[in-house]
Formats: sequence, structure tokens, C-alpha cells
Amino acid sequence: MTELEKIEYAKGFIDKLAQGINPMTDEPVPEGELLNNVRISRCMFFVSDILRQVIENGGVTKTPKKKASKPFLLTPEQIDLYHPSPYPVSLSVVAKEITLLSDDPDMQKLSYYDIMDWLVSKGLINESIGKDGKPLRLPSQAGEEAGIRVERRQTPYGDKEFVVYDRNAQQLIMDNIFAVIEMKYAGNE
Repeated sequence: MTELEKIEYAKGFIDKLAQGINPMTDEPVPEGELLNNVRISRCMFFVSDILRQVIENGGVTKTPKKKASKPFLLTPEQIDLYHPSPYPVSLSVVAKEITLLSDDPDMQKLSYYDIMDWLVSKGLINESIGKDGKPLRLPSQAGEEAGIRVERRQTPYGDKEFVVYDRNAQQLIMDNIFAVIEMKYAGNE
């Protein structure tokens, strides 16, 4: 018996149990038995549905996500499409906007960390350890002059400080995007 056949066989048992039928004798389970409890029955229907999905997928529980295989790269034409936000934004937003310039779904994404590594290497961001023991990344004097600053913003959880990148800082990152990408893949060859 193949694994798929075993799953189909088990699903048959689960279906009968969910309906209150003894799968060994095909007789109804007597009233008051645990298997006639509504919660147990619903659980059995839920498990049956999962097994149905596994059977329909040929024995696989989920379709595996395809991992992006191509390194991140932009053409000069794609770079020309970038327009910095007129408002200060987080580095995550900058990374997302740059990644969206690529229209290749097989391409890896450019992450916040890729850009942050470059900013640190250029002395625009200083790294230290905060009071909570977590990494703290704040703009250096050169970073502030480039348009990176700390802003206090109201959140549902109270006032918080955020490092934001104004139009000039966003453009600086884009003007150096090839260096950022090169650093992302340095040592991976």
C-alpha cells in the first residue's frame, strides 16, 4: 500500500468517525459515547478536510514556496523609475520601493539589512547595543547631514522613536544602489 493509499484509507476512517459510525463495524456509535460529542465530530471533519487536501495534492501537505533564485539586480532604466518619497520614511519602505522596481518574480528581494549594512560601512549609521540588549542603529553626524534622522512618532503603543530617511537620504541610497547590491553578494561566490 502506498503512502497516498494509506492516507485515503485513514480519511475513510475519519469520515465515518465524524459521522458517528464505528469504522470497524459500520454501526452507529451509541448515544453518550465520546465520538458523538459535537466538538469531537467537528474536529474529525476538520482532519478529514485536511486529508482531502493532502490527497488532492498527491500526498503533499502544501505546495512548497519557490525560492527566488536570481540575484537582485536593477537595470539603469529601472533605476530611472525611482522617485523618492517627499516625506521621511523608514528604511524598510525604501527597500520595498526599490525592490518593486524589479518585475522579475524569480529575483531575490533587496532587504532593509542589505541597505543598512552599506550605510554602516559608509559611516552614515552607527551601531551600538541599546539598554534592552538589542542592536541600536542611529544616524552618525554624516548620516544626519545626508538626511537620516530620528523622529518621535505617536503609535497605538505610545510615543516611539524611528530612524527615517528624507528625500535626500533616499536618493543617496538609490545613487549608490550598485554598491549596495555588490555588498549584498560580496563573499557569496
